[in-house]
Amino acid sequence: MLHDAIQRIRKPLEFSAKNGFANIERVRDLEKTVTNWTEHTSVLDLTEEQRRTLARFRELFRDYDGKAAAEKIAVIQTAFHVLQEFETVSTSLDSSELKVSVEPETKLDISLEIQYAKGVGPKRARLLQRLGIQTIQHALFFFPRRYEDRRRIEKIALLRPGDHPTTVYGIVRRSGLTVTPKQRTRIFELEIADDTGVFTAKWFNQDYLRKIFKPGTQVVLSGKISMNRYGGIEMIQPEHELLTTADGDEELLHTGRIVPIYPLTDGLYQKDMRKIMKYIVDHYALSVEESLSLTIRKKYHFFPLHEALQRIHFPENTDEITLLNQEKSPAHQRLIFDEFFLLELGMGLRRQRSLTYEKGIAFQFQGKLESLLRQSLSFPLTAAQNRVIQEIQQNMRSPQPMNRLLQGDVGSGKTLVALIALISAIEAGYQGAIMVPTEILAEQHFRKISTYIQQLNEHLAQKPQPDQPSSQEFVQPDLYLSAYHQQFKLCLLTGGLKKREREERLLQIERGEIHLVVGTHALIQHDVAFHRLGLIVIDEQHKFGVMQRATLKAKGYNPDVLIMTATPIPRTLSLTVYGDLDVSVIDELPPGRTPVMTSRFYEQNREKAYRLISEEIQKGRQAYIVYPLVEESENLDLKAATEMSEHLAQDVFPQYRIGLVHGRMKAEEKDRQMLAFKNHELDILVSTTVLEVGIDVSNATVMLIEHAERFGLSQLHQLRGRVGRGSQRSFCLLMTSYPMSQEARRRLDAMIETTDGFLIAEHDLEIRGPGEFFGTKQSGVPDLHIANLVRDVKLLESAREEAFGIIRKDPALTLSEHQAVKKALEQRWKKSLDLISIG
Repeated sequence: MLHDAIQRIRKPLEFSAKNGFANIERVRDLEKTVTNWTEHTSVLDLTEEQRRTLARFRELFRDYDGKAAAEKIAVIQTAFHVLQEFETVSTSLDSSELKVSVEPETKLDISLEIQYAKGVGPKRARLLQRLGIQTIQHALFFFPRRYEDRRRIEKIALLRPGDHPTTVYGIVRRSGLTVTPKQRTRIFELEIADDTGVFTAKWFNQDYLRKIFKPGTQVVLSGKISMNRYGGIEMIQPEHELLTTADGDEELLHTGRIVPIYPLTDGLYQKDMRKIMKYIVDHYALSVEESLSLTIRKKYHFFPLHEALQRIHFPENTDEITLLNQEKSPAHQRLIFDEFFLLELGMGLRRQRSLTYEKGIAFQFQGKLESLLRQSLSFPLTAAQNRVIQEIQQNMRSPQPMNRLLQGDVGSGKTLVALIALISAIEAGYQGAIMVPTEILAEQHFRKISTYIQQLNEHLAQKPQPDQPSSQEFVQPDLYLSAYHQQFKLCLLTGGLKKREREERLLQIERGEIHLVVGTHALIQHDVAFHRLGLIVIDEQHKFGVMQRATLKAKGYNPDVLIMTATPIPRTLSLTVYGDLDVSVIDELPPGRTPVMTSRFYEQNREKAYRLISEEIQKGRQAYIVYPLVEESENLDLKAATEMSEHLAQDVFPQYRIGLVHGRMKAEEKDRQMLAFKNHELDILVSTTVLEVGIDVSNATVMLIEHAERFGLSQLHQLRGRVGRGSQRSFCLLMTSYPMSQEARRRLDAMIETTDGFLIAEHDLEIRGPGEFFGTKQSGVPDLHIANLVRDVKLLESAREEAFGIIRKDPALTLSEHQAVKKALEQRWKKSLDLISIG
């Protein structure tokens, strides 16, 4: 096999290069060895390109044995590059020829607790558990966060100060311990020499090193070179490795190679971690069962799983350091594909199970309530809204339960689309529920929907009473009739209700007298019982835990679920977080909207921002001024916002009418302030509440966001959506402090660059990562340890294609060829995939 042949010739080359080419003169007859190797290799089935590379490799070693040491070193260095090129060519041609799975005679138990691995024990096991490493298997899939290139061993004479780690080989000449008089710091110094010069290594407060370094000891050090006050060079706190064997041929672990750098926790050190991982990889990697078929591995030129694990932890010296640190090496690509493949397989199985086995509600409605609601509106729906409504209603009429994601930008009209779906369910004889994450958002949703329902009820009151429909036409006529005879009722259910009021509403919901319930997590309390729950709308669902959503879903008989988000979801994330859902996108804003001009202001430019606000108000417009409110400093933030509101009213804008809204206000006071702003009785509304959902004031053309660096990118975009809702030019002013973090700067830059919600979402995903972006750590989606949704989108798409192809062929994974991947799916993702079945 070609792979084995390449490994055979690599061994004498690597031995020659060890310890800064210390063995270069010890390797005899290398030219003859290379000649014999190329002759044997040439009889294999090679392409013309491979044969040319092989000839070039052989030519390198012409008259090698007679060359000087420096020339030999140059030959070996070039040979590694040519050999890597040869291996790359062969890998791209047919990975199956190179990557042959080697099955150990006896597989070891990788589910063994980590404390029983060599070098661990109970104390270190507790430290490793902080990193999520409970078992041998967890350790194998706990990957380095970066790599350092310590392959090149420099001669001491060539050392120069710099920021990059340098690797040096030498012999200990002397050592000593000194104590600084003031700080009482104990400094251990080591003098290292090679055949070109001498330099010093220093460690602080590590007295035990005196017992390790003896004169004459061969050592390899890695660290940054600096200049001491006497003009000499030194290395501070370097990593070290002793060469204790007689011929210096011991395998190096911490130096002289590409060295993995692992994430750590307090009390755990890189050298210890590396030793533990080396033992585990060497002894257990071969016991990890291969999950991908040979067909898929050949198609994408992937390493076998055990080899990918070995090389991602301890790369070979011929691996490309840049690709390793970019997580684009062949080993990384294989393991990234695995993560996506298993995730998409789980998603596909969930979707298949839902379509095949789960029975839902086949809603029967004629669209009478929808028609009346549309008549009551003062504006037509957009083409995108109409398209999405049709998709949702078609889904609702089918006997399979609906699990659909409705996404669209701020102001695209998602709430109205969701309401039409809800009244369709109500017309069919069922109840609907909307769950939102906070009381303020629940109140704002309730207020907005109440306006539509009031208009609908007014139209219902004008209609002649129809004959009672037959039971065949409607599932439960009493609900439909009560709605059709001006009794369409909705209620708000939050944790802030008084006991008596809450009990009364719960009784009405259970009797079916309430058709639509808007609420927070209070909806999932044990005492909330629905009469006939048919459709659930979950708004900004990423703010709810999986079990919360499951509890609400359990209050009906497999009700339809519509997940609604004003945060546009990047396509890559929708393929993973929502891979088992149907997706509807409102990709059109109502006519007449103008893009919002977004600018950044620093404190010294505050007066300029105030002038812009004043100019807009003088034109008859209105403005928002928003303050952040974070849990850790809520009282301070609220106090600052209240004081600033008073300062604005007294000192900055005494001529204007200013209102204040915050979360501690009673609902009546908040309503009064918001209504006053809507009716233009206020010019400026100062708010600590997130106005993501709520009053639509087309006359508001300016929003000033204080401490903009403290808001998330999606939150900033949601806030900006409160202005620009009319045809007038609008402004979003981001007031920020300086200096700010790099991440905060990237968020604000993204806000200034674009108003496109989907581009904003892509930026947000890049900045925060998927776990933060959508709270996937609590959403039931398995963590991605190495895959990156932004960087690895092509692998994600390939993995999804392969996974869904398997499911189409074998929906239950019963074929023998799919048992390995089925087992991997169960072992690595079972708990998360159980939860993922909850929309």
